[in-house]
Amino acid sequence: MSLILLLTQQMSLYLVIVYLVSRTPLFKLFTEASTRLPHKIFIYLVFSGFCIMATYFGEQTHGAIANTRAMGAVLGGLLGGPVTGTLVGLTGGLHRYSLGGFTDLACAVSTTLEGLSAGLVSLYLRRTGRSEQVFNPLRVCLLTLFAELMQMAIILLLARPFDDALALVLQIAPSMLLVNSVGAALFMSMIRDQKTMFDKQSSAFSTKALKIAERSVGLLSKGFNEETSAQVARILIEETKVGAVAITDREKLLAFIGIGADHHLPGAPISSQMTLDAMQQNKVMFADGVETPYACSMSPHCTLGSSLVIPLHSDNEVVGAIKLYEPKNKLFLNINRTLGEGIARLLSSQILFGRFVQQQSLLTQAELKLLQAQVNPHFLFNALSTIGAITRRDPNKARQLLQQLSQFLRINLKRTTGLVTLGDELEHIHAYLTIEKARFIDKLQVDIDIPASLHGVRVPAFTLQPIIENAVKHGTSHLLDTGHIRVTASIGEGVLLLTVTDNAGLYQPKKDSDGLGMNLVHKRIQNLFGPDYGLTVEYEPGDFTQVEIRLPVTEPSA
Repeated sequence: MSLILLLTQQMSLYLVIVYLVSRTPLFKLFTEASTRLPHKIFIYLVFSGFCIMATYFGEQTHGAIANTRAMGAVLGGLLGGPVTGTLVGLTGGLHRYSLGGFTDLACAVSTTLEGLSAGLVSLYLRRTGRSEQVFNPLRVCLLTLFAELMQMAIILLLARPFDDALALVLQIAPSMLLVNSVGAALFMSMIRDQKTMFDKQSSAFSTKALKIAERSVGLLSKGFNEETSAQVARILIEETKVGAVAITDREKLLAFIGIGADHHLPGAPISSQMTLDAMQQNKVMFADGVETPYACSMSPHCTLGSSLVIPLHSDNEVVGAIKLYEPKNKLFLNINRTLGEGIARLLSSQILFGRFVQQQSLLTQAELKLLQAQVNPHFLFNALSTIGAITRRDPNKARQLLQQLSQFLRINLKRTTGLVTLGDELEHIHAYLTIEKARFIDKLQVDIDIPASLHGVRVPAFTLQPIIENAVKHGTSHLLDTGHIRVTASIGEGVLLLTVTDNAGLYQPKKDSDGLGMNLVHKRIQNLFGPDYGLTVEYEPGDFTQVEIRLPVTEPSA
């Protein structure tokens, strides 16, 4: 009984020290499910110190030392893994061996094996997705009990004379089994309680997330681009205090703030496979650099050591990702993981709202432009001038042109901003081209090669007419020779492909043009059908300009 009391006093001293340390930031290192090399070293130093202290303060009995050294070896293995546990046990065992006694070798071997066995149990639990079980006090109690039974067995196997070893085991076994098992369980219970408290603090980070949302509100509604992403990334790194923050779309890096900004350059294509996988699988990806390896894909000298990648959504579509980083010498805390996922949800909502605002703006802009186009002053002036010139020499031709102009204006007035059949669109184009051909006489030839079987396919109103008008107004009208325009249509793999080709080759790309022409048509199509559709332009200066329009095949409604 006296031995139990002495060992209990020793254990209580350790627990008091642990309680005091638990009030410092250092104790957080014990509560993380995965550790890095600096933290493994910290665990090694702490629990090796426990082993050595336990031996020094142990009770001399029958030429041996009854102590609580097993607590340090087992806890070091559980929290640090097999390598750290083995080193803790080996350090404590060698120290015990240096003090001599007939059990010195047996104690050195058993302490090393205690650290190793605890480390292997920890490794097994982590690899099977049960990391939280490492902090289970009952499991720790049973594991320490097993470790102490193993120590007693090794003493019986290695210590000589055997009779003295047996007598020693019978005397110290009950006390050491009880005190070490209960002490390790109490120690781990304190760690688990602190871990629970730290994890609960993540809920308090919702306030920080709301602050981030408050600071970033309105930014992404202006568009999901490099400028707005850089502003949001700056807010995130100021609020989260992580090593670095990156924001990407599906193809390139939009913003990067923090450690590594010298080689993570906005505009660079995404090279991280983890980022691509996170967006492809619509799944949060985390590489802590320990259990899941992490290496910067941009530079081998990058000091970033861990990364959390969370997809960003707009409705049900993954539009990009937000990435939080920590350097190699800093642990990625669970609270930052929780916060990162919350931030991603908030930003996704803002992106969705921003897209809605953008679509509403584009729709309003399109409707206004189309209303303006219903009576284009320049076209009307040119048409009336042409008809006036023809009236004297060919009244019948002038009458036909007036009928075509009337039909063109009537179609404009009746046309909605929704879907129309391709046949209706061609009728509108025919009225427009009849007037333009009369204006340019034999200087304009138009070949429309669209099978009648495609006339029922539905397309957005004013899809072809603005493109053909551009081809005439900014292309063939400037030629001295005859201008040729060819319009074709085909269907393949559920896609309607319309092409408009002219022989002028005068196309000049203009960034962010807001005219009624190609840029507006392109944005309308993408807003209606998604990023897989829209306009592409191929051109050879002085030779040709070809506009391709990709649309989903939409059959006429019954």
